[in-house]
Amino acid sequence: MRRLNVELADRRYPILIGKGLLTQSGALEAYLHGKRAAVISNQTVAPLYLDRLAGTLQKVGAGVTPIILPDGEIHKTWESLNAIYDALLAARCDRGTTVIALGGGVIGDLAGFAAATYQRGVPFIQMPTTLLAQVDSSVGGKTGINHPRGKNMIGAFWQPRLVLADTDTLATLPSRELSAGLAEVIKYGLIRDPRFLEWLEANIEGLVNRDGELLAYAIERSCANKAEIVVADEFETAREGGRALLNLGHTFGHAIEAGLGYGTWLHGEAVAAGTMVAVELSHRLGWLSTADVDRVRELLRRAGLPVRAPQLGTERYFELMAHDKKVVDGQLRLVLLKALGEGVTWAAAPRETIAEAIAACCHE
Repeated sequence: MRRLNVELADRRYPILIGKGLLTQSGALEAYLHGKRAAVISNQTVAPLYLDRLAGTLQKVGAGVTPIILPDGEIHKTWESLNAIYDALLAARCDRGTTVIALGGGVIGDLAGFAAATYQRGVPFIQMPTTLLAQVDSSVGGKTGINHPRGKNMIGAFWQPRLVLADTDTLATLPSRELSAGLAEVIKYGLIRDPRFLEWLEANIEGLVNRDGELLAYAIERSCANKAEIVVADEFETAREGGRALLNLGHTFGHAIEAGLGYGTWLHGEAVAAGTMVAVELSHRLGWLSTADVDRVRELLRRAGLPVRAPQLGTERYFELMAHDKKVVDGQLRLVLLKALGEGVTWAAAPRETIAEAIAACCHE
């Protein structure tokens, strides 16, 4: 088992990575608050792993309230959040109940937001079952739901007590979703870890083919990068750099998700295409060479990810990006690359240059 910590002073918590962790009771017993757990999952993950987790919880004397939601980004809504509240209230869950998210990023965000707001806050544990959730969304305390006008526009910061990433769950992950998770892994190399980027270029086929040791290392390195950023800028308030750097490709990617309809593209697929727009824009600003652009494109392609964005029309992209959370005083801040391995937040890109980059990366 690999272990690292998110060092948030009195809210410090561990990230555990390894095989078979859903059946190991030690960590759960240490971080479970009280003797009751509400396990929030979805209709895809619950049949695979809920009984396994429930058995482990019962071993430590915890009662289990399962809450099963529909699967998919399209269900990351107020209606699903209210269904969680209804189930918690019906089961008379109190502040001694620990909310556990068993699933991917959608479940983690929904369960975390419910935990942050139910009775003004109850304890929360993340048990991510997708690669994307294990390397990104389960760490750092961002929770929320989507709004028709923008992704993750309603939410709260609520840190978990524990992140437990059982790599065995990746065995049942569809190949398309594994690739989607790799988009977030590659992001860390691009924004701040050039040696990791080189490692990914050397090992991407092994990751696609689910080599267990390679995946465990990639998850650990990704989480270590994210933990350092979160500790330095927990609430994403830094005007330059900081936690906003984790959104490389996300401004364009969120526009893709909203423009196509949530769930049409997976989040990681939209981020990959958005990353290519950000890379193309960085090139047009004179920071990246043509060889750099080709290098990123080839890595994403080898990871099984889209490298072209859908043709929504440049004005539609701008309309959707106007709702991005990084907009400050009406000014859009983009995450770009000064070099491969050096991310930057930038608000001075000319609108016409952004439009050119979008057009260059869209399907013909």
